[in-house]
Amino acid sequence: MRVTIDQSRCIAAGQCVLNAPEVFDQREEDGLVELLISEPPEALREETWLAAQLCPAGVITVHEEPSGRSQ
Repeated sequence: MRVTIDQSRCIAAGQCVLNAPEVFDQREEDGLVELLISEPPEALREETWLAAQLCPAGVITVHEEPSGRSQ
């Protein structure tokens, strides 16, 4: 899993931080989203997906790695 954000569209609602504080934070000066971990561990999968789904501005994208990826 890889996470990207479009900070330019963020409305500082804070749902991401409430649902996945290990992955997201908000800047002190304006409350805009900051990505703390671009590749969250499996243990944070559900929280990360929920944060993306609940973002009212839709600025969080979760990219799944294709299954069967070669090492």
